Amino acid sequence: MEKNLIYLDNCCYNRPYDDQSQIKINLEASAKLEIQRQIRHGEILLVSSYILLLENNANRFSAKKEAISNFIDNYTYRYISEKYDDRIKELASEIMKTGIKLFDACHIACAVFAGCGFFISTDKRVLKYKDDRINIMNPVEYILESEV
Repeated sequence: MEKNLIYLDNCCYNRPYDDQSQIKINLEASAKLEIQRQIRHGEILLVSSYILLLENNANRFSAKKEAISNFIDNYTYRYISEKYDDRIKELASEIMKTGIKLFDACHIACAVFAGCGFFISTDKRVLKYKDDRINIMNPVEYILESEV
């Protein structure tokens, strides 16, 4: 597990586009944007995957889809491609036994497979999942922990 490797799931990427009138959403969006700043400046390294691209390509809002895709294209340090699909499915199957849904399990599996230190999500169900191989937290928790 490499502490400076980070994986953001699809709901995290979309958080800045959500209704910012709710304080929790606004805080998570601000923290996510700070994480992106750290990635752009090389303070942390971004891992992405074919699962993330697949999910983002299904986004019906073309401007959001393009902005997210551009960030991923420009700042990915390590990419988990489809050639690892069998390994990802194997890990995801293990994760799904705890009640995590398919896409979420695949994201977590990609992050674990890549050796990420952190998996960042805003999904409450995902945040309840615990795994000794990776730290799973929301963007605000990550920023607060990384500033210590």
